[in-house]
Amino acid sequence: MTDHPVEEQPRPLRFLTLQQVADELNTKHNTIRGLIQSGDLPAIQIGGRGQWRIERFKLEGYIASAYAKARTDVEKGELEP
Repeated sequence: MTDHPVEEQPRPLRFLTLQQVADELNTKHNTIRGLIQSGDLPAIQIGGRGQWRIERFKLEGYIASAYAKARTDVEKGELEP
């Protein structure tokens, strides 16, 4: 039996920058700022000014909520063009 090092998968980041979240959602940095300001996407501020982070778990919750809202809107016939 040979000793092969076990390759560990990189652990996903727990906290994401606004730009990482924007990239993940394929949208703009300012859109993410708006979601934070409206309270739709929880975020924390760390360190100095402008250092915002969004926990991956919170992002996944936001995405799940957005799907649920979209499903309800479609069922009501409120799908925007």
